[in-house]
Amino acid sequence: MASHWIAPAPGPVDTWEFVEYEPPAPRRGEVTIAVRAAGVNPADAKHVAAARPGVQFPVPIGYEVSGEILAIGEDTVIGSGTASVGDEVVAFRVRGGYATAVTVPAEKVFAKPTTLSHEEAANLLLAGTTAAEMLFVSGAAPGETILLHGASGAVGVSVLQQAALRGIRVLGTCSDARAHVVADFGGVPVGYGPGLVDRVRAAAAGPVAAALDAVGTDEAIDASLELVADRSRIVTIASPRAAAEGIRAIAGSQPDSARFRDEVRPELIALAQAGDLVVPLARTFPLSEARAALQLVATGHAGGKVALVTSD
Repeated sequence: MASHWIAPAPGPVDTWEFVEYEPPAPRRGEVTIAVRAAGVNPADAKHVAAARPGVQFPVPIGYEVSGEILAIGEDTVIGSGTASVGDEVVAFRVRGGYATAVTVPAEKVFAKPTTLSHEEAANLLLAGTTAAEMLFVSGAAPGETILLHGASGAVGVSVLQQAALRGIRVLGTCSDARAHVVADFGGVPVGYGPGLVDRVRAAAAGPVAAALDAVGTDEAIDASLELVADRSRIVTIASPRAAAEGIRAIAGSQPDSARFRDEVRPELIALAQAGDLVVPLARTFPLSEARAALQLVATGHAGGKVALVTSD
C-alpha cells in the first residue's frame, strides 16, 4: 500500500490529508514510479486553494518527482526511450507527486540525470521549463542585456544559467543578502528598492532589451515598463497587471505554455546531465511533513529549492 497527499476540497494546505491508497497498475503507455523525492512548488498549493472550472476534488498533490520505475505497462517506452524496472527517472507535469508511489503517463517520464540527486532532480523541470519559456517569449538573444526580477529565486537561478549558456547578459534584482547568488550564477546583481531604475540603467550601460518578472510586485512591473521600450518583450509569471499594461503573461495552464514546456524537457535534462544546469537545494522534509515544506516555500525565503523525501 502506498501513501499520498490529497486536497479533499478547495482550501488551504492545513486541510490536506495524507492517506493510504493503491496506485493503479500501469496500462500500456503508463509507468508506476517509486517516488524518492517530490519537488515542492508554490503552484502545488495555489492550484487547489479555490474551486476552478474542470477541477474535481479530491485532488492528488504534486507535479514533479524523481524515483525509480516500479512497474511499466506492456509495450511502453518513456519520454526518453526504452526503460526497465529499476531505472532512475524524473517525471514532470504529472498529478499526485506527493506520494510514495504514483502511476503516470510514460511520455512524461525521462531518464534521471546522473549528475543530480533525487532531491535535485525532482526540482529541475518546473522551474527550468518556466525559465526557458520566459527567455523564449521575451525573444532574448545573444549579446543582449535583459532585466530579471526575482533573480535569486528558483526560476530566476534557472534563467541565469540558461541565459549565460546563450551569451545573454542578465541584470538581476535581488536583496543585498542574496546578491552573491545572482553573481555566482553569472548575473549582475541590482538591489531592490527606491532608485531601482537608475541602478539598472547604470549597470546596463546601454539598452535593456527585455524584462522578465518572477516576483509580480508593482516595483518590478513599473521598472520594466520604464526601461523596456517594446512591451511585448516584458514577460511575467506573477503579476495581475499584465493585461492592463499590454505585457506578456505566461502560465503552465495555458495551451501554448504547456506545449513549449513539454517540448523543452529533453533539452533541460541534457543540460543537467552535462553539468550545465544545477538545482540549488535549500532543504528537504519527510513526505509526511508536506504542510511544513509548503509553509516554508510560501515565505519566499527558502533560499533554494525544497524537496519532500520518502523513506526506503
